[in-house]
Amino acid sequence: MTIDVTTVSDAQFADLLTRGESHFLDFKAKEVSPAKLTKSLSAFANADGGELFIGVLNSGSSIKRWSGFVDAEAANGHIQAFEEFFPLGSYFKYQFLKSDRYPGLLLHCEILKTPDIRSASDSTFYLRRGAQNLPQTREDQISRLKFNKGITSYEDHVVKIDSGEVTNSKPILEFMLANIPTAEPLPWLKKQQLIDEDRPTVAAVLLYAEEPQAALPKAGIKIYRYQTSGMGTRDTLVGNPASIEGHAYALIAKAVQATVDIVEKVSVVGTTGLENVSYPRESIHEIITNAVLHRDYSLNDDIHIRIYDNRIEVQSPGVLPAHVTVENILEERFARNQRIVRLINKYEDPPNKDVGEGLNTAFEAMRKLKFRDPVIEQLDGSVKVTLRHEKLASPEEMICEYLRVHPEINNAKAREITFIGSENSVKRIFNKMMKSKIIERIPDRAQAKTGYRRGPNFPSKATK
Repeated sequence: MTIDVTTVSDAQFADLLTRGESHFLDFKAKEVSPAKLTKSLSAFANADGGELFIGVLNSGSSIKRWSGFVDAEAANGHIQAFEEFFPLGSYFKYQFLKSDRYPGLLLHCEILKTPDIRSASDSTFYLRRGAQNLPQTREDQISRLKFNKGITSYEDHVVKIDSGEVTNSKPILEFMLANIPTAEPLPWLKKQQLIDEDRPTVAAVLLYAEEPQAALPKAGIKIYRYQTSGMGTRDTLVGNPASIEGHAYALIAKAVQATVDIVEKVSVVGTTGLENVSYPRESIHEIITNAVLHRDYSLNDDIHIRIYDNRIEVQSPGVLPAHVTVENILEERFARNQRIVRLINKYEDPPNKDVGEGLNTAFEAMRKLKFRDPVIEQLDGSVKVTLRHEKLASPEEMICEYLRVHPEINNAKAREITFIGSENSVKRIFNKMMKSKIIERIPDRAQAKTGYRRGPNFPSKATK
């Protein structure tokens, strides 16, 4: 097996050292045994992926920290040990790094997030947290790893309530009459593996119980309205958070409508004055649907929808499952709750019309209205999707648009319409526009009342 050799510059190596060990980066000396190093590979694979550099000492100057293998053959023992547990392929990549200045070769291991859980050579599973490789030895820890990867799903767990809560409920009767009128609820639910020894599963309760939150208290949605463009606080919270409950199909519909109703009442200062905030309903619908269908129901937390003056945040419990990452989420498909996703799609008007395409639809809807793409973040134990009320227009274009309607603009007003928080950032934008003579400073004004007006090169109309 031939492993590529790549040359790195002094600056690249110095930058690598500056980054330091972290959740995604680990340095090890070549003297550390391959068996111990597999702990890092296991930890990265079971978390979010990362990089391991072998042949880097923990302290000293750059030249002292580079302590590589004499040649590629000297690393054979490491490669062979790694290949046994972490074979070269889609999720594990190896390369050697060489330098024109430092002797020897570093072994660079790139580990991607895997769809399964991986043990180290000691048969223990590890998880990367910060700069640590934490052993996962308890049954609940290993179960959590499997939930996170989607190997097992909490939707199949049995809920200790009577099966009549789902076999004779209004939601199941309405569903059966509209979609499968020739079947009876109990045998049909058993066939769908939603009843186990006369007890309903989590999926059954979420889909067909009249009040799922009575059995699963944290399976609802909380909606907050914060009157600010900054961080939400108790002082900026408008009223009490709204609690949305009900079976999954109704929960999605009610949450979408409640969110739209709140957003329609939000107004902010725009280029033409006070403007109503609007988002494509498709984006709100798809992101809330995605949160309800793909959240981790084993976690004791609601979905949280936070509505600000300039954005909507939808935060759902659970990390991205299997091999799905923030970077590949629009291309990869993986359903943590496969039964819920499949069965809710059987409704005549399903919320997930294009199975697996929800987030793509949300992105497309935002782009049609020339809004910036949604932002997807994986936090510690949850995923947050943010819809920003922010046009694709640059700050310069927004300032020009404002000056087409108003005679002047100042720093505070520019920050208000562009959602730029920094006064100095806006100053730099103004200075650049003045150099191009697009705007000019209004003369004979005290510094505290500085204003800007159209300059000789001000564009006559918006450019496309």
